[in-house]
Amino acid sequence: MFDDSLLSAIRSKFHHVDSCPYEGPRAFFENAGGSLTLKTVVEVNTKLSAIPDNQGRDNPASQELVRIIDKARNDMMSFLGAKDGLVFIGESGTELLFRLVRAAVLGATAGGEVLGSTLEHPATVSACIRWADIAGKKYVSIPHNNDTATVTADDYRHYVTPDTRVATVIQTSPVTGMGVDLKAVVDVIRAASPNCLIVVDGIQRAAHGALEIDDYNIDAFAVSAYKVFSRHNYGVAWVSPRLSTLPHDKLDGTAQNFWELGTRDTSAFATFSEVVNYLDWLGSEFTDSTDRRERLVAAGKAMSDQEEHLVDVMLNGADGQKGLRDMPEVFVIGGHDNDCREGLVSLSVEGVPSADVVSKLNAGGVRTHVRKNDYFSGNILTPLGMETCVRVSMCHYNSADEVEKFLRLMESIIVDR
Repeated sequence: MFDDSLLSAIRSKFHHVDSCPYEGPRAFFENAGGSLTLKTVVEVNTKLSAIPDNQGRDNPASQELVRIIDKARNDMMSFLGAKDGLVFIGESGTELLFRLVRAAVLGATAGGEVLGSTLEHPATVSACIRWADIAGKKYVSIPHNNDTATVTADDYRHYVTPDTRVATVIQTSPVTGMGVDLKAVVDVIRAASPNCLIVVDGIQRAAHGALEIDDYNIDAFAVSAYKVFSRHNYGVAWVSPRLSTLPHDKLDGTAQNFWELGTRDTSAFATFSEVVNYLDWLGSEFTDSTDRRERLVAAGKAMSDQEEHLVDVMLNGADGQKGLRDMPEVFVIGGHDNDCREGLVSLSVEGVPSADVVSKLNAGGVRTHVRKNDYFSGNILTPLGMETCVRVSMCHYNSADEVEKFLRLMESIIVDR
């Protein structure tokens, strides 16, 4: 866990870390809905949003924009842990996943199947269903495990075949908070269908640990910037060399691996560089390495360790404060003992509607969110027979004190029900 000095330094780098500008003091446990924003992201975004010049012109301002974008591409590759392939930005993580899935499904060998799972976000599921139908391919969905609230390599093993042309995998669920052993899943897919095109939703995972695309053996990966300390209105995608040249929307006359449509938003690139700069700084607190990638990996491990500590406090309590495990009225999706959990606990309280729990927590100064049995979360809640749940999503800048405050409020909600 972070010591007080480091945690204070971390928190000082984010806007609104302990207070809402509309509500006042509060603990922010709605990180799966969008992380806190780095102060440097806001500063750089404001500065570059005012620049009137475009890239590709013969003037110093334009040349500086090109330099910023080129640097950001390198930063993105370092962040993702990718040496080959290319990165580009789009409207959002969801928009990028739709584009990636479309290119994979339409570009894959004719016939066969498109494989996904019920753990996934509709960003991949909806895209797969739509484009599999258009391409004349069968869409197959692997049921996730209700008890563990995740999907495993063994689950994929029972469904993948030599006819699997495209497979999608979610690295971490934004509803259950459970991670997937991506490398193990990919190994299973590749063993049965070596040429399968594999598209990964890394949106929830990106803020909770290091990414290792070079080790994943995949073809596409997407991240939403606002989920990883930056701003809304753009996402980052990576594509492998072979997927990058499959037919896709692009301007005639551009290179076969050209994916960006229209003039790029320089501030989007620059703000992602600020995310990488922050992680570089954080990693330097845990390693003396002069290699930037090693510092980014160290930052990822530190974030993961801190969140593991926060989850432990939330479930098991600390300093005389009992945790959710000792509140029998609270049901925790995925159970109390689940090694796949990444900084997120979804729960319900017996006899209290989830919306009321969220409202009471908010009144007490703790921001959470209700998930409903809709197109975003029905894949998780319907099999459990639940209409709603409360999502409590943490990040490395949260503190154990904030978790204990949440637990005290939960006790009061239970008493007052």
